[in-house]
Amino acid sequence: MSQNIIVTTGTYDLIKDHVRRKKVTAEEEVLLLAQLKKASQVLRRDLPEDIVSLNRRVTYKDHMNNEEKTILLVGPERAKANKNRISVLSDEGIAMVGYKVGDLIEWPAKKGNLKLEILKVEEEV
Repeated sequence: MSQNIIVTTGTYDLIKDHVRRKKVTAEEEVLLLAQLKKASQVLRRDLPEDIVSLNRRVTYKDHMNNEEKTILLVGPERAKANKNRISVLSDEGIAMVGYKVGDLIEWPAKKGNLKLEILKVEEEV
């Protein structure tokens, strides 16, 4: 995994608010607060192309069940799982946001531990 995640200021604020509202497990809260403390905040136009962020199509491998999946990471109000539009505040979204292609993330999600490898990130057009 990368040392520090890179997020836009809007995404940073969204996650911080999610944690503040106690919508994550205690273990996730500790990890998220530590990540946010070290995170690099950038403007959307300065976000590197290989970073997982809102409105980006992400292909990842789930190492727990050996499946590859492609999703569009969106804000919570636009999420539609049946259309592979996953909220940035979902278990997978919150685990991957800010990481880059090639990173392997192990995350203690509410529905069980995740082990995700980011294979490809594309800007949604």
